[in-house]
Amino acid sequence: MTNSSLRLIPDAIDRFGARVHTVDGNQWSDPTPCTEWTVRDLVNHLVSEHLWVPHLLAGEPLEQVGGRYDGDMVGADPVRAWDEAAERSLAAWKGADLSGTARFSFGEAPLTVYADQILVDLTVHEWDLARGCGQSEQLDQAAVEHSLAYVRANAERMAGLGITAAPVRTTSTDLAVQLLSLLGRTV
Repeated sequence: MTNSSLRLIPDAIDRFGARVHTVDGNQWSDPTPCTEWTVRDLVNHLVSEHLWVPHLLAGEPLEQVGGRYDGDMVGADPVRAWDEAAERSLAAWKGADLSGTARFSFGEAPLTVYADQILVDLTVHEWDLARGCGQSEQLDQAAVEHSLAYVRANAERMAGLGITAAPVRTTSTDLAVQLLSLLGRTV
């Protein structure tokens, strides 16, 4: 799964970016399925997350990076901020050696787990952005399948840590709906 996550991340970054580029100027303050985030807040979260990527993949300790990517990272131009963060993140992933570990807020974990988490975040937040902006909610099947495998194994732990909302019950056989439901989205 991990090599697949690493292989799928560049396209997931591109897909999220394509959606960012279609956000209408009036939609930045619209709500998203992440109840505490507007469209702008959601993009800010992804910008911040992808600014962290080069540091974590280079082995920098969490404490060294500190809070430099906390707060408003998108300023007056969320699209430009995303493009710059995505470019830095892509460059780091393309040269990534995932044989090591990194320290995260939840503890130390293999970089392979980090790749899985980034793919999940990109995939699910792509849907959140689409829903918030009234875009097509269709997701990449390969990204959904790989993300779902990771989330199935970790949903309860993630919800218990407060990383995601509690799973929402579904009887759907659609893999995207199953993924989103496990992460607390009502589809």
